Amino acid sequence: MIGDELDRLVGLIARLRDPVDGCPWDLAQDHMSLRPYVVEEAHEVVAAIDAGLPDALASELGDLFLQILLHSRLAEEAGEFTLSDVMAKLTDKLVRRHPHVFADAPSDIDSIRERWAEVKAGELQHKTQIPTLLAARKAAASLRDPDVLGELAASKDPDVRAGAELLSAIRRVWDSGSDPEIALVKAMAHLPSEERTA
Repeated sequence: MIGDELDRLVGLIARLRDPVDGCPWDLAQDHMSLRPYVVEEAHEVVAAIDAGLPDALASELGDLFLQILLHSRLAEEAGEFTLSDVMAKLTDKLVRRHPHVFADAPSDIDSIRERWAEVKAGELQHKTQIPTLLAARKAAASLRDPDVLGELAASKDPDVRAGAELLSAIRRVWDSGSDPEIALVKAMAHLPSEERTA
């Protein structure tokens, strides 16, 4: 049962963070020290997906979930929020963003996208710094007026023109059904080893 396994995991995290007989490494962690592992584990999940290995994917998803459990435990100890709060916020968000499933909103793709954008815009958002390629993909994919890229391509600034070319390429890749980040990683993997640093 999922509930039993979740309870067991939550108990294990509590034991690891026990100030008397917990793990010294786990006790030394805070949100900032764990921050790099969130990104690292997410990349390893993507690598397992790309490799097409279900067992590896299950393992890597577990490692990513561990980060959620650890951050939630740290927040609970600080009196900020609990794992239950995290799950409740996610449940509420999913219901709110899917009125075509949980209410009587139109269910055609255009209406779904429009409503999704409206709901997300109305939610409390915090500024985030995401990788430039991901930010570019999100911006290029959501452009309502593709002529904007043409205007940028006509700029007198050579950097803006070059950037417009990149944005156009990113949009084409996304529209073709591929994720630009994953496509770039896969292409780089085929470069001679001496030509790549990643």
